[in-house]
Amino acid sequence: MNYKIYIVDENKIDRFYIEAIKEYEKRLSKYCKIKLHHIKNREQLLSKLSKNSHVILISTEGANVSSEELAEKINSYGVTGISNITIILGDSLEMFKDNFDESIMISTMDMEIGLQATILFEQIYRAYRIINNQPYHK
Repeated sequence: MNYKIYIVDENKIDRFYIEAIKEYEKRLSKYCKIKLHHIKNREQLLSKLSKNSHVILISTEGANVSSEELAEKINSYGVTGISNITIILGDSLEMFKDNFDESIMISTMDMEIGLQATILFEQIYRAYRIINNQPYHK
């Protein structure tokens, strides 16, 4: 499975979030390919979206999914032949409403985009541990 995670935000992400994300990228490397991309505006992102990718929008209006449900989704993508996943995080993403396949939420609370991305990477890692019947904590 190949993941492209796009953050749409003009602000720089705090270093400690980047370090945490890199740790999860390293842990996830045995399960999938995953890469974070920081895009400054929505127009740049629209040019990067691929028609061959399943696009997921992170939104407070998206579906509320548990860790186990996320693991089931990820597993079903592989079973149904979906191998490229694009996940979009950012404020004011209403313009993407016609450009995504599904929407999920991390939380109904407002939070920094770097924290959202870190939580997303952690949940994807947790999902792969669940899929592979592995304990989450070492």
